[in-house]
Amino acid sequence: MTAERATLVDAAARVYGEFGFRGATTRRIADEAGVNEITIFRQFGSKEALINEAVRTHAVRPPFPNLPVVPADPRRELTEWADVVRAHMSDARSLIRRMMSEMEERPAVAPCIGEGPMRAASHLQAYLARLSSYGWLPADPEAHGANIAAATSMLMSALFADAMGRDLMPAMYPQPAERAPAAYVDVFLRALGVRAAPVAPARVTPSAMLRAAAGITPALAPNIPSSITPTAPAAHSGAAPSRSRPV
Repeated sequence: MTAERATLVDAAARVYGEFGFRGATTRRIADEAGVNEITIFRQFGSKEALINEAVRTHAVRPPFPNLPVVPADPRRELTEWADVVRAHMSDARSLIRRMMSEMEERPAVAPCIGEGPMRAASHLQAYLARLSSYGWLPADPEAHGANIAAATSMLMSALFADAMGRDLMPAMYPQPAERAPAAYVDVFLRALGVRAAPVAPARVTPSAMLRAAAGITPALAPNIPSSITPTAPAAHSGAAPSRSRPV
């Protein structure tokens, strides 16, 4: 994206968040961006195209961090991740609230609201699969009473509600914003029964590592072998190898 397009997208996001689709006129957006109004049509063709790009950039494609492939400290790793997720949604709350308020008038915007959080939830579920693979969770967490889907929904809902409602209902969020993600993660980890230290799991095979990194269970990937056993090297007999003699 060119610098000029990025400036217009940022300006459109701010204006749309404050005035809504109808109030976000091309004149207002151009004034906010410090450009001529014709530049909007030259770069995007229409106001709607510009607003849609602003929504996708600021609310749909957030720069969420990656959770580590090999977990080392689940509490720290999840707290850092949750802090970034909550902060992004809080920064974009005016835009998200505006999209939610216009869902009936502009139903096409509905998928945009949830795409970013759904992607974050997918990353979280894949990380939980890796916790299980590396011994932080039982091999079959569900069999031990852990409801991973419900726990994931609760953590994501807590982060979203905090980001959207902290300034509206401050009494509901007595802990400071910078400490809230750690509190939510603590409850999340206890609900799942995450161990204080990993229990040495069964040998993690290359295919199992790939499945864990992608959050795929063996039942969903029947064509991927469950184990890959390397061929043992031939025993060394001590005898010199035979050489063919020239005839």
